[in-house]
Amino acid sequence: MNRTCLALFALAVAFTVQADTGELSQSYEQVALFPADRSLVRPEDGVMLTDGTLLIADQAHGLVALDPTGAKRPFGDFAAAGYVHEPPERSAGPNGVAMEPDGIHALVADILTGAIYRINTETEQVVRIHQHEFGANSARRDSSGAVWFSQSTRNRAGPDSEARMFAAVDEGPLDGALFRLPPPADGSTESVAELKLSGLTFGNGVAIDEARGQIYVAETMADRIVGYRMSLADGSLSEGRVVAELPSPDNIELDEAGRLWVASPIANALLVVDPDSGAWSTAFYPETAEHRQVMIEWQRRGQTGESRLAVMGPDMWAPLPGLFTGLILTHEGGPIYLTGLGDTLVKLEASE
Repeated sequence: MNRTCLALFALAVAFTVQADTGELSQSYEQVALFPADRSLVRPEDGVMLTDGTLLIADQAHGLVALDPTGAKRPFGDFAAAGYVHEPPERSAGPNGVAMEPDGIHALVADILTGAIYRINTETEQVVRIHQHEFGANSARRDSSGAVWFSQSTRNRAGPDSEARMFAAVDEGPLDGALFRLPPPADGSTESVAELKLSGLTFGNGVAIDEARGQIYVAETMADRIVGYRMSLADGSLSEGRVVAELPSPDNIELDEAGRLWVASPIANALLVVDPDSGAWSTAFYPETAEHRQVMIEWQRRGQTGESRLAVMGPDMWAPLPGLFTGLILTHEGGPIYLTGLGDTLVKLEASE
């Protein structure tokens, strides 16, 4: 069994999940569900604006805004940009949400339709800047104006898109990818996506660290994050490496210190990675005996080739409100919000 599996299923037996490379972050504890009325619809990811407003992916509207009291309203006219959520024939799946370097615009990638939307957070104008052939998981703009986005699998828009996406979680095909839209991808001209990486095992979260000249991509079903040296000038990638081996990385966020914060849905944990050394530790894990048993069964089924989707259920994510897929970092020392496939966010604060 490789180091990744050992780490993952030591975690299944006793999830102190402190990697053997030392402490990287302090622990956090759950303090609230936000909003308390649990009125969100698949809040997979989100960002915080400078005034404290949270913009959250919402399947019904595209994006919703939550003010500091938890009051909710639709944000932006997604329908005018072609957004349609009429299940089961035309289901949308707003997934990765990321601020652009200008601090004004945000990007939303749709994992079920392949649409990538750009939102002006001051005017709430929404523009669809790209339509990918398959679902788009996470999108990030770099300072050159290029947009990088991940493809998890080859799921086309339509009634079977979500089932095809979850089948990739179960089967682990090597059809994930990373693409680049050359600048300007702002709606004024049509950009053609350039394939930069292929053969990914469920390509997921993307993070860009321009100070280090690095781009990071999570491969959820390969239990790893990969990194490449990135040229802003032409988008070329080089010096590829495995940054860290850790359980089921989903959405990833870069903090001011250059560390990666990682949502791990299968492990039901918030992890922190030093991308220079590969060391990682656990910032939050609501340990339960039921989850440990699910993890053991997940591994057993993976080794025998049995379907693992059947073990996905409340025991995998309890006491959280749903499968945990992302996070929102606020100012240093401030709260962290966990996002996911439930109906509300989980607010965390640093433990004393």
